[in-house]
Amino acid sequence: MLLWLTEYLSQFVGGFAVFQYLTLRTMVSVVTALGVSLLIGPRMIAWLSRSQIGQQVRDDGPASHFSKAGTPTMGGALILVIITVTTLLWGDLSNHYVWLILAVTLAFGLIGWTDDYLKISRKNAAGLAALWKYFWQSVFALIAVLYLYQVAEVPAQTSLYVPFFKSIVIPLGVGFVLLGYLMIVGMSNAVNLTDGLDGLAILPAVMVGAALGLIAYVTGNIEFAAYLQIPYIAGAGELSVFCGALIGAGLGFLWFNTYPAQIFMGDVGALALGAALGLLAIIVRHEIVLLIMGGLFVLETASVIIQVASFRLTGRRVFRMAPIHHHFELKGWPEPRVIVRFWIITLVLVTIGLSTLKLR
Repeated sequence: MLLWLTEYLSQFVGGFAVFQYLTLRTMVSVVTALGVSLLIGPRMIAWLSRSQIGQQVRDDGPASHFSKAGTPTMGGALILVIITVTTLLWGDLSNHYVWLILAVTLAFGLIGWTDDYLKISRKNAAGLAALWKYFWQSVFALIAVLYLYQVAEVPAQTSLYVPFFKSIVIPLGVGFVLLGYLMIVGMSNAVNLTDGLDGLAILPAVMVGAALGLIAYVTGNIEFAAYLQIPYIAGAGELSVFCGALIGAGLGFLWFNTYPAQIFMGDVGALALGAALGLLAIIVRHEIVLLIMGGLFVLETASVIIQVASFRLTGRRVFRMAPIHHHFELKGWPEPRVIVRFWIITLVLVTIGLSTLKLR
C-alpha cells in the first residue's frame, strides 16, 4: 500500500522515490515489524493473561516444565498479524508470490490456531486430531504447490538445484509437486516440534528466514543470479520484504519469549512459520539449502522418528525423551544452555547454507 503511495508522492517530492528500492523496503519492514511487536507485545500478554489463555503442559514432559503451565500462549497470532500488515504496507501487491506466501502462512496459522484453541478449551495437550491436522496441511500445501507448477514459465522454476555444484540440475516435472508438498508440510511440523523450549524455535526461524530473504533478493535479480550461477526467478526478490517482516516480528516476539518466557508461540505461530520457510525455499529453488540451514528442525524431527521407530521395533528408546532438546534437558543441561547451543548450531548451519551461493 505504502509502495503505491510513495510512488505517487515521488512525482511531487523526489525523495519518496527511494522507497522504490527493494533493499530499503526490506529494512523498513524489519523496523516496522519490530517496533509494532515491542509496542503491542505487553498489551497482548496482559490480555491473554486476563482471558486465561494459558499453556497446557504434557504430563509426560520434563518436571521442570510443570511450572510453565498457564503461561500465556497463542502469541504466534501476534507474529502472523504483524507479518501480514507489514508485508501489505511495504510489499509490491501486484506480485503474485507475495499473495501466495501470505495465504499459505495464514492458512497454516489457522490450523495451528484451531489446535491451540482445542487444547485450551479442553484443558489438555491433545488439541486437534493428528489426522485432521495433516489433512488440512496437505490440502493447503498441495493448492500452493499446484499453483506454482501451473504458473511456472521456465524449466528453472520446477527443477531441483544441487548446492555446491553449478552443473547439477534435475528436472522434476510433476515431481515438483511432491517435493513442494513434502517441504511445506515437513518444515511446518519440524518447526512445531522444535518449539518446546523458551525461544528455541523462533530465533532459528528468524535466522533461516533472513538467509532465505537474501537468497530471494539475489534470485530475483537477473544480474546477481547470473553472477552467482543460481536460477533467476522473476519476481522472487519481492519476498525479501516478507522475510524482513518475519525477522522484525520474530525478534520482537523473542523479546518476550526468551527464557523465562512471558508468552509462548503456540502451534498458530510454529506451523505457519515452518510452512512459510518451506514455501520460500520452493519459490527460490533452494530446497536442499533450506534443509542445511534448517538442520536443527531436521534433527528435531529425525529424533522423533528414530525414537518412535526404535520403540515399536525393539521396545527400546534411543533418547531419554524426544524431541531431542528434551533428551539434553533430562541429561541435566539447564534449559538456557540447550537453547543457546542450539542457536549456535543454527547460526553455523545458516552460514554453511549461504556459502553455497558462492561455492559452486
